[in-house]
Amino acid sequence: MNKKITLLPGDGVGKEIMESARVVLNTIASEYDHRFSFREHAIGGEAIDQYGTPLPEDTIQACEDSDAVLLGAVGGPKWDGNPPHLRPEKGLLGIRKKLGLFANLRPVQGFSSLLHASPLKEEVINGSDILIIRELTGGLYFGRPSERRNNGEEVVDTLAYSRHEMERIIEKGFQSAQIRSKRLTSVDKANVLESSRMWREVVGEKAKDYPDVEVEHLLVDAAAMKLITEPNRFDVIVTENLFGDILSDEASVLTGSLGMLPSASIRTDGVGLYEPVHGSAPDIAGKGIANPLGMILSVALMLRHSFQMEEEAAEIEKAVNECLEQGYHTGDLDIKDGKKVGTKEVTEAVIENLTTKSVSNSICNMYV
Repeated sequence: MNKKITLLPGDGVGKEIMESARVVLNTIASEYDHRFSFREHAIGGEAIDQYGTPLPEDTIQACEDSDAVLLGAVGGPKWDGNPPHLRPEKGLLGIRKKLGLFANLRPVQGFSSLLHASPLKEEVINGSDILIIRELTGGLYFGRPSERRNNGEEVVDTLAYSRHEMERIIEKGFQSAQIRSKRLTSVDKANVLESSRMWREVVGEKAKDYPDVEVEHLLVDAAAMKLITEPNRFDVIVTENLFGDILSDEASVLTGSLGMLPSASIRTDGVGLYEPVHGSAPDIAGKGIANPLGMILSVALMLRHSFQMEEEAAEIEKAVNECLEQGYHTGDLDIKDGKKVGTKEVTEAVIENLTTKSVSNSICNMYV
């Protein structure tokens, strides 16, 4: 199977962790007789510096011509003083919009070797396995342009949603719940927002098509509390853009590190953009100590959701878990009696678990 993948390393540690993704994909290609062709393009701050825009046209074209897109990270203090249209984050928001990516999937699963590193008690988070599905194309992030009024003393942001935008993301929530534990939690703010009241209406309509899925409605403030106090009560959470952004980052504490979380942004035909949840970490960029595991797990999501390579995806996830069980970790993780190493060494440990010794060594020699 031959697949075209666009690589967008971006800023900060993005280049280092993207190299880990490339090596893992080359290993999978070798082990399973696939072909992956890569094209690398600029986005975010790097693109601003090179091309004067966070999202160049050739980057858009390459992504549109690909079967999937891998993104490292965007942003950094270097561009904090830029005007809004020249902020690195505009590149990420822009490519999601250009590709029509409406659903963001963020799996949050506790790794046994990292449970002690979470600020929550181990007995609270042990066994937690949550999929957060966030709408990506509507809401506050994509309403009418924000404006300041009354000589800058007032500000207006607009939250806008169409019924169609709600229907397709809620449908995705039900579909995902149906193949997991058949429990769906819909999160909104229906006691305050008209958009949330429409959201509940749509959930009620869609629920009739999925009688085997148990549906729960939670206000976003209650959901935020219960994510910390009762994470095991959740299976699939579906919610709108802003709430999903906040809740998925909050849920990162369950893993013991933000560096462990992958994400997928997809559309109905399976084309998607895959990226780790963590930021660009410019303070450690170039030092070879960034955690590549969130990026590697994002590769697994890509294989599963865009390429339907379930066995390959599961093997990557297993290899990452074995790497942690063997004690290999970067500085952001805390593993008892572990081996603190760098980006390259963690990647090589994952490769070792994916392959035989001879193949592992040949692939690791490709790492630059």
